[in-house]
Amino acid sequence: MKEYIEVRKYHNLQQLFGPLDRNIKIIEQSFDIDIYVVDNKLCLEGKRQDLKMAKRVVEDIMKKGENSDDILGIDVAEMVEEYKAGKEKEEFDRIKILSARSQISPRSFNQQKYVDSIKKYDLVFAIGPAGSGKTYLAMAMALNFLQRKMVKRIIMTRPAIEAGESLGYLPGGIQQKLNPYLRPLYDALYDILEGNVADDYLKSGIIEVAPLAYMRGRTLNGAFIILDEAQNCTQQQLKMFLTRFGQGSKVVVTGDITQTDLPQRRPVGFISTLNILKRVNGIEFVYLDSGDIVRHSLVRKITEAYEKHKRSKTT
Repeated sequence: MKEYIEVRKYHNLQQLFGPLDRNIKIIEQSFDIDIYVVDNKLCLEGKRQDLKMAKRVVEDIMKKGENSDDILGIDVAEMVEEYKAGKEKEEFDRIKILSARSQISPRSFNQQKYVDSIKKYDLVFAIGPAGSGKTYLAMAMALNFLQRKMVKRIIMTRPAIEAGESLGYLPGGIQQKLNPYLRPLYDALYDILEGNVADDYLKSGIIEVAPLAYMRGRTLNGAFIILDEAQNCTQQQLKMFLTRFGQGSKVVVTGDITQTDLPQRRPVGFISTLNILKRVNGIEFVYLDSGDIVRHSLVRKITEAYEKHKRSKTT
């Protein structure tokens, strides 16, 4: 049996096949079908049940690639697994950003809830594992708010805590020593925006990236403020930060309670702060899990393996 899909743009076909036809090979092997081009159409050949599912995967990839120069970030193997497990992709809201490198939107129910919470609440805590979109979606929403003139600037901060390595002996001044701590925030910004646009925002001070210690003594009005890696904050640091934002500001605090770089004898302020504030009206808490991880499919499996190991040690 054969199914045909019309290809509207040549670059969509290039995106679909991927480097060295990698994407197509994954789909062909997963569904035991053959895929080839006939004129301006894509032909899928195989058994009826396999074709139906494979066609949905192909159409989903092509649709996501329509407004992008590439389909980096679309894990075809993971998409195939979800379809075969009966978990068809839901359509979630697109986060509109001018000069964005690609279309940005939530990719799971929890991520959509996260985005909706940012729209509705002035203070949102996002708790979840690495790769679940906590920082990336917060950055996308901050840019959306900025470009819609709902805030005047964006401030991104994180605590300067060493992740097992000592950076104190690195050459350079204080800012150069701090840059390795702040690099992930720059990475997210430049991944979303074209480089020249991001540079202009940073040079003009409309977007500021700074270590958490620099927040002390400031009152931040009309800003979208992101505190990243909050699991590395003490309770005192979090209290200082949360009392900084003023009128017309929105705050997103992200953290992963399973990973902290604080010394073992030092209490994790993030956990105690969540308990202190859990009954305060006007604050929203969004929990993401391994099912929301959008990095390489192995990241999800690694996270789940660690969670399983931790549970086995407590039972």
